[in-house]
Amino acid sequence: QVQLVESGGGLVQAGGSLRLSCAASGRTFASYGMGWFRQSPGLEREFVAAIRWSATYYTDSVKGRFTISRDNAKNTVYLQMNSLKPEDTAVYYCAAKMSGGLGYSRPADFDSWGQGTQVTVSS
Repeated sequence: QVQLVESGGGLVQAGGSLRLSCAASGRTFASYGMGWFRQSPGLEREFVAAIRWSATYYTDSVKGRFTISRDNAKNTVYLQMNSLKPEDTAVYYCAAKMSGGLGYSRPADFDSWGQGTQVTVSS
């Protein structure tokens, strides 16, 4: 198992920006697929973005506003969130995929999870 620790959440006004970070343990971080999910109260955890090697994937609602990236030297994955909207309010979770398989958009596709960080966007 890999340990994941998120940071960077907070309260921001609509139109503002935040950058989330997720620090991972493990000596083979570069080989992990990494993803970001979010969950609002009463709703299922939903896919936000993922990165595998240099390929990136996004849910439609964040395309053009969010950017996922990684720094393998620092064992860290980032989620830059711009033009934030109140509907982006949620707990954001970082996830690591060490197993095989092509899927990157479902929680079940990932093997390890962070504890989550709250993002609140005020209108």
